[in-house]
Amino acid sequence: MKRTTVFIDESIEADLHALARRQQRPVAALVREAVEQYVVAGRQAGPARPAFVGMGASGFADTAERHEEMLFADLAPHEGANTGRARPASRAWPAARRSARSRR
Repeated sequence: MKRTTVFIDESIEADLHALARRQQRPVAALVREAVEQYVVAGRQAGPARPAFVGMGASGFADTAERHEEMLFADLAPHEGANTGRARPASRAWPAARRSARSRR
């Protein structure tokens, strides 16, 4: 067993000591039992998930495939950029550089 310190309100502590006297049990045993019940109830409620899980559920099945189109849809194109593209011209630069290297 591991020792720990718990801070509780004085009124709860008084009730806890009175309950321990009535049941003729140590306060520590009552606290262990109460904590165990609390933890077990939390486990039965299911695994905890971060609050942001599911907040991006759009209902569309193709979001992963269309992510760049959706991200850049409302952006104004850069001056001189090809306006028929869904992404900024700077995003295509690494591919153009790779193809230029392969021609050498």
